[in-house]
Amino acid sequence: MPAGTGAKGDAMKLYVGNLSYDTNDAELRELFVPFGEPDSAKVIMDRDSGRSKGFGFVEFSNNAEATAAMNALNGKEVNGRALTVNEARPRNDSGGNRGGGGGGRGGRGRF
Repeated sequence: MPAGTGAKGDAMKLYVGNLSYDTNDAELRELFVPFGEPDSAKVIMDRDSGRSKGFGFVEFSNNAEATAAMNALNGKEVNGRALTVNEARPRNDSGGNRGGGGGGRGGRGRF
């Protein structure tokens, strides 16, 4: 399936990085409104501390609006920080530190 397409047709999800830790969902949405109406805007919060992780996601149902926003806002300075805005990659469930090797099996049995 081509990038930017999915169940909603031409919906596109954008990754927004290097956000100020003070940025909330409403402020993130407001950054993107001049380019069209985002379907959602979510700043990712740390589960333990409740603080922003400094990045978020904005989803547009209109691919052209999302592309215009990405082109205009990538590298733009907001609250003293240059934003990184690009198309979000799908989550890779095979990544991370899951599983592991078989580990040692003890010192007996084989000589």
